[in-house]
Amino acid sequence: MALLKTSLPVSRATAHILPAPVHQIIELESAVKVYDTGSLQVRALNGVSLTVGRGEMVAIMGPSGCGKTTLLNCASGLDGLDGGSVAIAGTDLAEMSDRDKTTFRARKMGFVFQTYNLLPVLSAVENVELPLIVSGVRPKEARQRALEALDRVALAHTANNRPSQLSGGQRQRVTIARSLVNNPEIVWADEPTGALDSTTATEIMELMEALNREQRLTFVIVTHDPSVGARCNRIVRMSDGSIVGEEKLR
Repeated sequence: MALLKTSLPVSRATAHILPAPVHQIIELESAVKVYDTGSLQVRALNGVSLTVGRGEMVAIMGPSGCGKTTLLNCASGLDGLDGGSVAIAGTDLAEMSDRDKTTFRARKMGFVFQTYNLLPVLSAVENVELPLIVSGVRPKEARQRALEALDRVALAHTANNRPSQLSGGQRQRVTIARSLVNNPEIVWADEPTGALDSTTATEIMELMEALNREQRLTFVIVTHDPSVGARCNRIVRMSDGSIVGEEKLR
């Protein structure tokens, strides 16, 4: 990779004090999350620290109840921490109000869930444009961006179809289009292939890989499926609220 030239030379004496470029987009430090059921307290995250680089595709894996989804929810700001900190693109989420966090997520993040979360009374394009409409984007612009997002996932031809008229794989593609419509820096995916057959699951993962490769989108994917994990750059393994191992694949 060629280095960028600057107009000011850096001497050997001062080079070591210049700040290093920031490559981490997610920084979770000593994260603790406790759920109080009334009769007992469950420590869902037990001092978890994790960093994810820009453009990385990371799988979070482990048995049911180990804290994978809690990690995703807390790292993305959907849920708060009881200890530790989380920063996204250098911004500490704890310093934001709930309203500011909602706006920040709308601008910086996309979400893909196993259950699709599509509104059945809306068409595909209406489901995709909904986050833009809610955040104040003008309807004409929102519609254009939604159509472009559907085109990116090869579903422009289904724009006017309702979810009931789409296959499971198509519905998940609509969900992915919705996650892309705000041009996010991070896409969080919780069991994105869990409700799909193996062939359709492969197609969805190939789509995510292409988006990661071609657009340098950062993906954090919670999954039970080893074949999904194998397609990522790194696998983070969890057990009982802690990270117990990591495996770098590429």
